[in-house]
Amino acid sequence: MNILDYMIDAPDFPTPGVVFKDMAPLFKSIEALRYITKTLADPYRESNVDLITGIDARGFIFGAMLADELGVGFVPIRKPGKLPGKTISESYALEYGTDSIEIQADVITPGQRILMCDDVLATGGTMEAACKLVRELGGEIVAAVFVMEIDYLPGRATIEALGVEICSVEHLN
Repeated sequence: MNILDYMIDAPDFPTPGVVFKDMAPLFKSIEALRYITKTLADPYRESNVDLITGIDARGFIFGAMLADELGVGFVPIRKPGKLPGKTISESYALEYGTDSIEIQADVITPGQRILMCDDVLATGGTMEAACKLVRELGGEIVAAVFVMEIDYLPGRATIEALGVEICSVEHLN
């Protein structure tokens, strides 16, 4: 299955020069969603994963499905101001600006094995920030998984520099 067949390019979104991968058609296909979930879960079924993190917003969808598939809990990593209680945050660079993400300070117990999930690996800034947050809380990162990886951008090198394994369903050259 080629999941790129289920995506639409949205040129100049959210800013000029960026080609956003619209996954709305993908979300309508249960076959595509099941394929993605199984492909991401299979390499980690015997990895003793404790929790899946999903990064705001599309990472929530795939991360929650992956958590269900592996029979473990789910932890959201969100944009600032969206989580109650004490949080920690990390800033990062985007291909079109800067942003930051947060996680609740008490959702990961030191030593828990965490599988990180997001929709697209582009520059790697968002996942790098998420990995830093999980490690700050004492989580042990098993791997970072993505629905799609954009090979001509530096995301893989950024995440591998953290010593984190990467698994992607689809590659965009």
